[in-house]
Amino acid sequence: MFLTITTTGSADRPATDLGFLLHKHPDKAQQFSTSQGTAHVLYPEADAQRCTAALLLEVDPIALVRRSRGKGRGGAPDSALGQYVNDRPYAASSLLAVALRSVFASAMKGQCTARPELVTRTMPLRIEVPVLPARGGAALVRKLFEPLGWTVQAEPVPLDETFPEWGDSRYVRLVLEGECTLAGALRHLYVLLPVLDDAKHYWVAPDEVDKLLRAGEGWLEDHPEQRVIVGRYLARRWSLTRQAMERLELERLAESDDMAAEMIDNAVDEEADTEEKPVPLAVRRREAILTVLRSGKAARVLDLGCGPGQLVGALLEEGQFTEIVGVDVSMRALHEARRRLRLDRMSERQSERVRLVQGSLAYTDSRLKGYDAAVLSEVVEHVDPARLPALEYAVFGSARPRTVVVTTPNVEYNVRWESLPAGQARHADHRFEWTREEFRQWAREVAARHGYEVSFAPVGPDDPEVGPPTQLAHFRIHGEGGGNREGGGDRENSGNREDGGNREDGGNREDSSTSATGKEVGE
Repeated sequence: MFLTITTTGSADRPATDLGFLLHKHPDKAQQFSTSQGTAHVLYPEADAQRCTAALLLEVDPIALVRRSRGKGRGGAPDSALGQYVNDRPYAASSLLAVALRSVFASAMKGQCTARPELVTRTMPLRIEVPVLPARGGAALVRKLFEPLGWTVQAEPVPLDETFPEWGDSRYVRLVLEGECTLAGALRHLYVLLPVLDDAKHYWVAPDEVDKLLRAGEGWLEDHPEQRVIVGRYLARRWSLTRQAMERLELERLAESDDMAAEMIDNAVDEEADTEEKPVPLAVRRREAILTVLRSGKAARVLDLGCGPGQLVGALLEEGQFTEIVGVDVSMRALHEARRRLRLDRMSERQSERVRLVQGSLAYTDSRLKGYDAAVLSEVVEHVDPARLPALEYAVFGSARPRTVVVTTPNVEYNVRWESLPAGQARHADHRFEWTREEFRQWAREVAARHGYEVSFAPVGPDDPEVGPPTQLAHFRIHGEGGGNREGGGDRENSGNREDGGNREDGGNREDSSTSATGKEVGE
């Protein structure tokens, strides 16, 4: 990945002042270790008339895969190969944005102890990014940068110059020219590079909202593409996007009234404010799952693909659940769950109820046998379709809990998400998203093969045309479900098992340590 920043100057305002602002001496080539690879800062040219600073980021894609425990970028069946053969070492993305913040931290904050008067000075800048992923094309590049005062050249990169008939790739060569403070320019790049790539290569935690608002201060509040920027930067995590949009609107109102944002926010009388707040979909999903588990009198529960542990935390709050096991293939997710649950600070009695283990749902695992219930919440859509039979057998055939709860997105509802482009999945790691009928067909076939009966229920607002945003299937071993129906859902009696629980791919395997199966941490 490569990026250059060039400025021009004169004898009284030398261009080499750029070195003071970047805190990197023009006469030195410097090297920095980052979480993505090795960053180099060098100056191809540096004199009073013209100075260019270059940032070169060497990315090791193999090390990235090892650190991310196999996280892929997209929903293609061959995404395992795509983890290694990809554009990350060459095309500017969130990796380069993170390197900018790491290497030029002081410059981005507008700090310059040696020459503080330079911080607020606008200067002629030319920024070049040879290869920039642009989901939305050159038109979107211009929509994002031109309102900020930049003159934009976004030249599409052909797929192959030898075969022009193949057309253009999704990459552009970007050149920005304009008068701006250096701190402002770096903040523009820090936010908009991952927005154009429309992907982030790290876990989008709640503190990303603060990072976005800090970098966007002074320009994001009134940007005409604000919603696109916020949604993409926060990886379409709807709760975070809503939080950021509310805070931006508060800042805008405060500025128009010449008041501090805190004064406007505190002007609300909480006791008199009786307006019902919308319940996040993730909360509704947990509530629906807990309702099913309570009704089934489950005590020992598996959360398969537990991610950062939100459901595990909800289960711990209820005494009915005496043993809770969170399973995920990602050690990073398990570390986040351990931190979120504060396992190191729990009482001994409470900590005895919960256990976090690494495991893959593509393999049978003797540790998962004998439990009352298992939950697969927003997990199946992260599994390659070819591996679904292995997951099916590992859960329904081998572990065989009395109750299984499965939730997954309803793709028909996607048209109701205003900021989700048509035809695009809700998350880049989704291998597929099912319609209501496709989900029901899969669930009925699974139930029939393994001796379960299944009923269905909506989660979230049930739109009369496209159904609910999330769909839930409640499996019970045949003969133990009674006649109850969960959430008004319809019950499917499956009869006896047809295949005796035999795997199609050849026998049981007890290895639970290797697979790309498991819920994405960011969901």
